[in-house]
Amino acid sequence: MIDSLADLLTIENVVTALLALNATTFVSFGIDKWKARTGRWRVSEGTLLQLALLGGTPGAYLGRRVFRHKTRKQPFVRYLHTIAFLQIIAIVCWNAWDLMQQFWK
Repeated sequence: MIDSLADLLTIENVVTALLALNATTFVSFGIDKWKARTGRWRVSEGTLLQLALLGGTPGAYLGRRVFRHKTRKQPFVRYLHTIAFLQIIAIVCWNAWDLMQQFWK
């Protein structure tokens, strides 16, 4: 079981999943903007933030910029910035841990 899971977690699969997630996040921002303009049922802020939390933060920032959407709504912006900050910290810690492991070999 663990071997098969490790086989799935290749760099190619992870990159493909992140690209798909970011594309989905970007499109979700566009759909929400369109629905806001046409008075239709919207994509919830929670859904947009969950997509960012799962790894779609670049797609969220690009969607905000391209569609000029959710740029001033303060609680949302603060949550998105917090998610991005925590993801950056996680990446830095992961890389620092990897460097320490290589150093102590």
